[in-house]
Amino acid sequence: MSSISLSFLQSACSYSNLHQQQKLFIQPPLISSSPSSHRRTTALVVEASARTRQDNRKARHARIRKKVTPVEGTPERPRLCVFRSNKHLYVQVIDDTKMHTLASASTMHKPLCEEFEFTSGPTIEVAKKIGEAIAKSCIEKGITAVAFDRGGYPYHGRIQALADSAREHGLQF
Repeated sequence: MSSISLSFLQSACSYSNLHQQQKLFIQPPLISSSPSSHRRTTALVVEASARTRQDNRKARHARIRKKVTPVEGTPERPRLCVFRSNKHLYVQVIDDTKMHTLASASTMHKPLCEEFEFTSGPTIEVAKKIGEAIAKSCIEKGITAVAFDRGGYPYHGRIQALADSAREHGLQF
């Protein structure tokens, strides 16, 4: 083996120790005992278990929550938390100090569910309605400022439409 491939294997092994999802199996060469047979080596077997998109999103969400300026809900500025699934969109305003949900809106709530018709999941228009509903619910309860927690999702599409709609209807991020 050349020194280049050996250094690659060493770095791969150290990478394997850092990230438990990655696995590297190296089988030693097989040497036969008979003098007439030639030296036979086996192939290098590299096996990696991939992380799912949901695992990556949860990791991003955890990383966002523990930053230097953490997204944390307080009584003065609760956390506006978004969860997006393929079929529904959920928003909660949470006070993390008391572990209490102050307001919520989703595509599952009866008044909001009857208002719009979607079959393949919430669209950007539906996200705007959810943002409007959560803003009205917060304003009624005296909440004007929130910390936006996008839940590890990219700030794009439905998440952006929800946030912009909530801002337009009186919430301050």
